[in-house]
Amino acid sequence: MKLLVCAILAYLIGSFPTAYIVGKVFFHKNIFQYGSGNVGTTNAYRVFGPFAGTVVLIFDILKGTLGALMPVFFGLDRHWILFIGIFAVVGHVFSIFLKFRGGKAVATSAGILLAYNPLLFTLCFIFLALIVYLTSMVSVASLTTVLLFTIASLFMHDWILTAAAVIVTIIVFVRHIPNIKRLLKGKENLVPIGLAYKRQQKNDH
Repeated sequence: MKLLVCAILAYLIGSFPTAYIVGKVFFHKNIFQYGSGNVGTTNAYRVFGPFAGTVVLIFDILKGTLGALMPVFFGLDRHWILFIGIFAVVGHVFSIFLKFRGGKAVATSAGILLAYNPLLFTLCFIFLALIVYLTSMVSVASLTTVLLFTIASLFMHDWILTAAAVIVTIIVFVRHIPNIKRLLKGKENLVPIGLAYKRQQKNDH
């Protein structure tokens, strides 16, 4: 029963539509109608700018962290963090508050790792930030980071972590299919930060 309650609460927490609310309250915009039409962190950066995008990023990470920590709050074993955290990711992707639409799961998935292993989260976040800085493409950074982390988890002798990483990787890659298609065509959108974006701006002028 406790696990069921944890799963439901994690899903509801993950469903909190951060980017949608930020857009409506502070910019009077429906984020679904701008940019890529996605309600995740990346589109928030494109549509609302770096500051608002960072706010969305932080809240979307914390959704995963808070959702994943439900077992701890209910006195259950810490390994349930990974299992319950996935429900927060599902909530983010299929938000009950947005008619089961949502983001692409990267930030909320990172929040699970923050709850489970803060050091690993920090290392992954630094790697992701570096790739974003070099490429100005969050999709490339997200796909690369989640894939490399899943491969690395095989050497950590923690099968629960590996299983959760595989599930999250599948969700992230499926949600990024449109991005992958654009990447293959060389038409992926840039976020307004990083070296590639600065190079593009310079070339345009």
